[in-house]
Amino acid sequence: MKFLVVTGLSGAGKSGAVNVLEDIGFYCIDNIPPELIPKFAEICLHSGRQMKKVAIVTDIRGGDMFPQVGETLEYLKTLNGIEVSVMFLDASDDTLIRRYKETRRRHPLDEKYGGDLEDAIAEERRVLGVIRDKADYYVDTTDLSMSQLRENIKALFLNDPGEGIAVKVMSFGYKYGISREADLVFDVRCLPNPFYIEELKFHTGQEDCVRDYVMSFEQSMEFEAKLFDLMDFLIPLYIREGKTSLVIAFGCTGGKHRSVTFAERMYDHLSKKGIKTRVWHRDIKNR
Repeated sequence: MKFLVVTGLSGAGKSGAVNVLEDIGFYCIDNIPPELIPKFAEICLHSGRQMKKVAIVTDIRGGDMFPQVGETLEYLKTLNGIEVSVMFLDASDDTLIRRYKETRRRHPLDEKYGGDLEDAIAEERRVLGVIRDKADYYVDTTDLSMSQLRENIKALFLNDPGEGIAVKVMSFGYKYGISREADLVFDVRCLPNPFYIEELKFHTGQEDCVRDYVMSFEQSMEFEAKLFDLMDFLIPLYIREGKTSLVIAFGCTGGKHRSVTFAERMYDHLSKKGIKTRVWHRDIKNR
């Protein structure tokens, strides 16, 4: 199990980083006091959920307990079956002050230092020094936009860029209404319809007999080639822009033959590319 400890300066972008980590498959928990981290790690290790990637945020909000974080990290590294790493997010003092003024949020040490933001940040830097020196990943967000931070996080923690997006491929029948959740809709009613072939009428695009018929036509093969080429071009662009989910829908008249065939073939194509993909046939059981 990968166990990532996320920490850093207040206002440096920890919340944004955790949102990205959650999008790419981490189970995330915010604001855990250091003394509770070992127990939580043990629960994750022995839970029946088979957690493979966990990220927790611990920082100055832990108050007097935070200095224990060094001992906590050493203990975590003694546990079997867990790979511990630390990501530290930082930004310049000027940037942190500007962000606080823009958001009008209070610094966690605001009350202690009577509203003096510069003193609060200086103290936070001092306290965080113990964990900053142990960080495996250091991310300076001073000059990063949110999309750039997202790309940085993905570059650090995704083995395959295709893991950064989850694709749902679906089929539907226009006679039951167009899909409202789809990002991309392809109408395949222009292709020959197996419904009018008596021996195929009561079969579906999940079966070889229907798929073989649909793909036996030159226009079907050409359409598929252009479609695959389009998806191979578009999906990396969606990933680069930070899109984490994509719904591709194929529609035919009844949602049983042509649309199912192309949804299945698109699912196979994307899965072979290493992209996390699932397939759903909305109307395949409708009469």
